[in-house]
Amino acid sequence: MKQIKAILIDDERLARAEIRRLLRKYPDIVIVAEAENTDEAAGLIREHRPDLLLLDIQMPGKSGFELLEMLDRAPEVVFITAYDQHAVKAFEAEALDYLVKPVRDERFTRMMERVRNKLSGVPAAYPQQLFLKNGNRCKFVRLDSIFLIESVENYARLYFGDQTMYIKRSLNKLEESLDNRLFFRINRTQIVNLHFIGQVHPLPKGKLHLGLTTGQLLEVSERQSVKFKTFYKLGS
Repeated sequence: MKQIKAILIDDERLARAEIRRLLRKYPDIVIVAEAENTDEAAGLIREHRPDLLLLDIQMPGKSGFELLEMLDRAPEVVFITAYDQHAVKAFEAEALDYLVKPVRDERFTRMMERVRNKLSGVPAAYPQQLFLKNGNRCKFVRLDSIFLIESVENYARLYFGDQTMYIKRSLNKLEESLDNRLFFRINRTQIVNLHFIGQVHPLPKGKLHLGLTTGQLLEVSERQSVKFKTFYKLGS
């Protein structure tokens, strides 16, 4: 059975010990690290690249939601908290599950079935999703569903499906965390998902227009047009 790497994040030592007790029946879930606050957790997540976070919401300093906003990519998440008022927000964000302390054994078992169904059949890899928060809206978004990213002042605007949401990150910083086999920087303010390119049109001075399958027509800068042609081995 594939091992699932998890990080346990809760400011209460006894709460972490209880989750460890419940996990004894599940040898495929390996706790690779523990953290008692979000700043510590962020570093551990980047170091260990876990498949799963077992995450409290209300902690001293930043909340569990704020931790997810800090990450370049977010693992799958199960929220474990003493407060039930965040449940709707957590499920709207499409978290794997939401447990209220004290956690009952039978409820933990149902959660573990959901975790295994989601993660046991996939190769060990850092999950390819972002956690986005816009006002009261929270959502996990798969990177491969994002077809366009635009720079808007100090934010990046992400387009996926028929929705747009913002992330407080510069385009340069966000680009560093993206797979360059999937995403291509076409100009100073835009990054596109290569899988959504439907048409390529030549322009004067060697530049290109890209027609996305979602309907957008985007201009590639002269410099990036050269790179794009090299990438796709296009003639001049």
